[in-house]
Formats: sequence, structure tokens, C-alpha cells
Amino acid sequence: MSEAKTKPTAVDVDEYLSSKASGEQRDDCTKLMTLLKTVTRQSPRMWGPSIVGYGSYRYTYESGRTGESCLTGFAVRGKDLVVYLVAESPEQQALLARLGKHRMGKACLYFRRLADLDAQVLAQLVAESVAEIQRRHPGPASA
Repeated sequence: MSEAKTKPTAVDVDEYLSSKASGEQRDDCTKLMTLLKTVTRQSPRMWGPSIVGYGSYRYTYESGRTGESCLTGFAVRGKDLVVYLVAESPEQQALLARLGKHRMGKACLYFRRLADLDAQVLAQLVAESVAEIQRRHPGPASA
């Protein structure tokens, strides 16, 4: 079985952001870091080479394979910023409709500028996503 690539690393968060983020993205990343730290009450750390993650949880697939992932996080992906979250419930879909200019993948919220989003709605989406992940994957989590 292959080893997961997305796991905690010793890469410095500020070094990653300095190497990937443009000036405006860097400002947005600083604001995102404050928002995610406030919501999760966790400090950021790098997961794999490119995800600034907060908190963690353990999961087990039906196949029996287990792993660990961050509860939420973000990354710089070219001109986009991506926040990793679960937004499947009708309540979260309603929040997405109020969020602002974005596009949503399975668990990836893509946007160009934080100013295009409602920060309170984003915080609520992240909080509900973290709660849902913890509901689905109960058990001890690490900081």
C-alpha cells in the first residue's frame, strides 16, 4: 500500500507562503490564517508540500486503510486560493449561496480574492465543516 503524501511536515508555513503567494494573496493568506485559527483553535502547520492545515483527525476507509488529515486548511493554487472543507448539507449549501464569488469542488472551495467573500459566512462554513468531520470521525485528534 502506498504511503499518504498529505501528512504533517516540518516545512515552515511562512516559507511556503513566501514562495507561492503573490502580494495580494499573501495578505489574504494572513487573514485566512487568523480566521482558521480562530475557528479551529489550532495553530497552522504544513501538510504535505502545499497545504496549510489546522487540527487533525484519523479516518478509516471501508477497505480498512487508515490515515490522518487536517480538519481544514488552505493552499495557494496558481491565481486561486483553496480552502478545504466539507459542504454537503442543505444548510451549508445555503451558506455557499450567500458566500460570494467562488466555485466549489468536492471538498475544495476556490476563490481569487478574500474580498469577494463574506468572511462571516466563510467562518460559519469552516466551523460547520469541522463539526461534521469530527462527527463522522470521532476519536482523539492531535493539535
